[in-house]
Amino acid sequence: MSKKASQFQKKVMSLGYRGKEIFKPLNTGWIDENTACVREWIANIFFYRKNGTVIMIDAGYSYDRLAEKMRWLDLDPSSIHHILITHQDTDHIGAVETDSDGLFRSATLYLSEIENRYLTGQVRRKVIFGLYSLPYVHTLNPRVLLRDGQVIDINGIRVEAILVPGHTWGHMVYLVDDACLFTGDTLWFGADGGYSFINSLAEDNDLARTSLAALKRNLSERGLRPKIITGHTGWTDDFEKAFANIDLVCDSMKKQKPHDPEAPYDGYDERDDTEESARTVPLSAKYFI
Repeated sequence: MSKKASQFQKKVMSLGYRGKEIFKPLNTGWIDENTACVREWIANIFFYRKNGTVIMIDAGYSYDRLAEKMRWLDLDPSSIHHILITHQDTDHIGAVETDSDGLFRSATLYLSEIENRYLTGQVRRKVIFGLYSLPYVHTLNPRVLLRDGQVIDINGIRVEAILVPGHTWGHMVYLVDDACLFTGDTLWFGADGGYSFINSLAEDNDLARTSLAALKRNLSERGLRPKIITGHTGWTDDFEKAFANIDLVCDSMKKQKPHDPEAPYDGYDERDDTEESARTVPLSAKYFI
């Protein structure tokens, strides 16, 4: 499904979302000395590097420039043996589907045991307010299935998996070394802070808001303030702003308010994503109005 779905999104979603200030991806580059990002149209995938090991967070689209952009960061696809999957949507798992370019065929996928039910065909992924079922996802990669709150060690990198259902039934976020929280499609950053992710793409918007409230409480009670890194709208180290509007949902049907002057007109236009900027320009945090 990945190649066809990826091209469909590039052509059709570009028309549907342009001008609405919804997708605000980071360009390719480094957030800090450990954390890198590749831009694939409106989506970001991430890499966390420590002690000679590189973990990939989400597998993006079936995107024909992925290997090229990884080279901009001096990352080799053959070095990727561990991929954390937040959820099974095309823009987060496409590069490991069976019809992809096969850059990561030997990598182990880590995902929630609930989310795995989509990959086994037990559950169908529904979008557009439940009106449309996505095709079945095929991947042959080995998998490690995770439970809520489970902590694993990957060559000295601590990864805590936290279940945040709503966007999908088994969506997980990953807290890495207590320093970076990779949120996939749970948080959407508007100009005035974080909201629950796009309403038309959720399995259950009420559940998504409940999950975000629980996530904020989990981190707050433990005194944790990680970098909060989203799949489509950048990152921030402003904890309170990141969770400022989580009782509300990003509305895909209209232009967003308040106006975000940094939002691209068309997130699928990536002409400003260049090797020179990837190598020389640090990816700044999102600072809100």
